[in-house]
Amino acid sequence: MSTGGDPAVSTDMTAEDVRALLGLEANATCGFVRETWRSTLPIAPGGLPAPFADGRPLGSVLYFLATPAAHVKLHRIRNDQLYHYYLGDPLEVLLLRENGAAERVVVGPDLRAGQRVQLLIPGSTFHTARLAGARRWFLGASTEWPGVVPADVEIGDAEALAALYPQVAADIRSFPLADAG
Repeated sequence: MSTGGDPAVSTDMTAEDVRALLGLEANATCGFVRETWRSTLPIAPGGLPAPFADGRPLGSVLYFLATPAAHVKLHRIRNDQLYHYYLGDPLEVLLLRENGAAERVVVGPDLRAGQRVQLLIPGSTFHTARLAGARRWFLGASTEWPGVVPADVEIGDAEALAALYPQVAADIRSFPLADAG
């Protein structure tokens, strides 16, 4: 790794280097992931509104690595989540909000260009993402509360969502819909 300048810009690591160093595994929705924390403090059954009333961990955190072949698929989770930028390319995120609004946000290090180092994705917001730079990988994290369980995740149907969000139908279809290669 280069030692001069901003490490988020000057690193010479590859996506494979990042995967190996962090022990990331292939994931159904977000490229490669590894959960780094799950609260041992439970929220008691009935302590949260439906659909979380069955009890959950207080929160969870995971690393995620997106590449051209392992991207962030169109999906939503029931839980609020916060994306964090760490290294590599910026990530362009398309948000399809429950109120019918759509928004594109770039998660990355260039604050002057309007990029954000954190992005709140409200629960039940469909979203997808793609790389927006030249390095060819994005390393970030997602913090969720309450903690996510598999039943919280839903893969989106691009054509059905394009019909619900006609103002961004072309955008929805322009994001990767299936794994490359």
